[in-house]
Amino acid sequence: MAPSPSIPKAAFWMALSIASFLTMSVAGRATTAELNVFQVLELRSVIGLFILLPLVTMSGGFAAMRSKRPTAHIARNVVHFVGQAAWLYALTLIPLAVLISIEFTTPIWTAILAVGFLGERLSRPRLAAIMLGLIGVLIIVRPGVSSVDPGHVVVLGAAACFGISVVLVKSLTRTDSVVCIIFWMLVIQSVLGLIPALYEWRNPPLELWPWILLIAFTGMSSHFCMARALAYADATVISPMDFLRVPLSALIGWLLYQEQIDAFTAGGALLILLGNLLNLQKKATKPAEVAAS
Repeated sequence: MAPSPSIPKAAFWMALSIASFLTMSVAGRATTAELNVFQVLELRSVIGLFILLPLVTMSGGFAAMRSKRPTAHIARNVVHFVGQAAWLYALTLIPLAVLISIEFTTPIWTAILAVGFLGERLSRPRLAAIMLGLIGVLIIVRPGVSSVDPGHVVVLGAAACFGISVVLVKSLTRTDSVVCIIFWMLVIQSVLGLIPALYEWRNPPLELWPWILLIAFTGMSSHFCMARALAYADATVISPMDFLRVPLSALIGWLLYQEQIDAFTAGGALLILLGNLLNLQKKATKPAEVAAS
């Protein structure tokens, strides 16, 4: 039975989700400063699988994790794995707030792809949202004015991969549970990342293990908490709260890494967020779609 709507409870779970995402960003920067990106992803997937096991047991065990759509799971996770690797790599190249701002174009790429692959209608608000998001990216990146930062291109590619991943997840939620989708995400990505992780593997120093455990835990808790928030309130209420990640990431970047944000980045981020607000006029997102994306 679905829980009764509650804005305070939704805000509580959303606050935990935002805290998890921001903590994951800090942990990601700490781990990738010492280890190869693929090793970080491998450790995150393997440890995350052990963290998920209690939920697997509660959901009916491994028998309940069977899926009739293995090809769709593989396709989704290949794209998602590339996106995660690009996101972590971009984290080492550009300021945190810039990365988060460009990452928020993911719903825009999802909207574009959903028209072609899911048959969704391209309404005027959605078209306006796409245009605002693209203009926002152009303002941040400013091609032709100065040399394009490789980090901008990398995180833009990551956002596009996440958009493809969300579309595939929307399709998978028609037949599979969220726990099943996350289970296969961790299994498949553990297999995908094993060889590239071993290629430059080094034993993590003892002081790095808290960060490794933190990125594995927050990688799970961020999506779980957002799903819980969506159980208590509609996406039109929840998603604007998620936009707090942009100013909060700027604050963290300034406090921890002495990163400065210029007016172009702030203006571009504002347009991207306005585009997302317009995009929220479409049908509310299901918790399962968010939790597994």
